[in-house]
Amino acid sequence: QVQLVESGGGSVQAGGSLRLSCTASSYTYMMAWFRQAPGKEREAVATIYSEYTYPYYADSVNGRFTMSQDSAKTTVYLQMSSLKPEDTAMYYCAAAETIGRWSEPGDFRYWGQGTQVTVSS
Repeated sequence: QVQLVESGGGSVQAGGSLRLSCTASSYTYMMAWFRQAPGKEREAVATIYSEYTYPYYADSVNGRFTMSQDSAKTTVYLQMSSLKPEDTAMYYCAAAETIGRWSEPGDFRYWGQGTQVTVSS
């Protein structure tokens, strides 16, 4: 069983920045950030495969968000810049011990409790 502990999030004005962190209790093959706004489906934001260098990003955040991983490959970060009101959502860290599709929630076995990000205009 892998536990995920998230931190960061909060409230910021449009154009501002926030950083999210997520630490896994053990190594996993892939880690991701998803988000879910009220009344909407959960969507992938960014995913990193521990054995590869470059994360995958949703088109809506590409160029504004940066996902990175520490050398132990158990902590991931999501640096969010140029935030927009439409980025407001609950953000979840997710992880999997086996290879899967970067944007498919069903391919991730472990989930964090979520952290709220609110962007005001």
